[in-house]
Amino acid sequence: MGRARPGLVDLVGELIGAGPKHRPPRIAVVGAQGCGKTTLARAAAARFGAAQISIDDVYLTRAEREVLAREVHPLFLTRGPPGTHDLGLLQGLIDRLSTAGPGDGTRIPDFDRRGDDRRPPERWRAFRGRPSAILIDAWCLGARPEGEAALAAPVNALEREHDPDGVWRRAVNGFVAGPYAGFAARFDAVLFLQAPGFDVVLDWRCQQEADLLGVPPDHLPQDERRRLAGFIQYFERLTRRMLSGGVGASVTVKLDRNRQPVSIAS
Repeated sequence: MGRARPGLVDLVGELIGAGPKHRPPRIAVVGAQGCGKTTLARAAAARFGAAQISIDDVYLTRAEREVLAREVHPLFLTRGPPGTHDLGLLQGLIDRLSTAGPGDGTRIPDFDRRGDDRRPPERWRAFRGRPSAILIDAWCLGARPEGEAALAAPVNALEREHDPDGVWRRAVNGFVAGPYAGFAARFDAVLFLQAPGFDVVLDWRCQQEADLLGVPPDHLPQDERRRLAGFIQYFERLTRRMLSGGVGASVTVKLDRNRQPVSIAS
């Protein structure tokens, strides 16, 4: 994904500086897949002595998602959408970091994407002491729920074929309106990296995958691109909702197709 833009790292620093002084400020960096939110959060954490946590590392375990898939809807087996994260684990982690002493070590969860399960705690990385801030990169944090009318029609093939009666999308919307909204309300600032449109997300996600494989984006196998095209459908409805203004953000940074900032609005 390359390096974070220096101006955006400075912007995160400004949000940290405007936060509370009695505890580490809590800043969320949100946006579509591949927009650079993790890269930015990591760069800002390194610059300012903050703790960086990706919501992608606090998914429910495979066994817990299997229960959701049986009891609510089979699509909940796939990690990513609201409802598949362990917000209790994440809140406990934030609480421990916020009260840590200078010599305390706080283990930060790590998720094995290939194994599709959380790694054991002894393999988690440790943060030493109390951070200057807590930076969470979380694609959906701050999203606003949709109204019932908007949920009626499917937005893509995934919803048409696997959620024709809308059970899954209504359950996801319920998570957005409930636990995720409550969790987001505890943050001091939400920085939204706004993609120019959903059509760029597949290219961005394919570039991410190519970087992980160590190949140029145009050398990514077509089978992998097709797999990713199917995967991002799990995120499409809520991503489109956020891109059209359905997000509670303190600061919005509009990006171009190359992920370069073109404007910043509070």
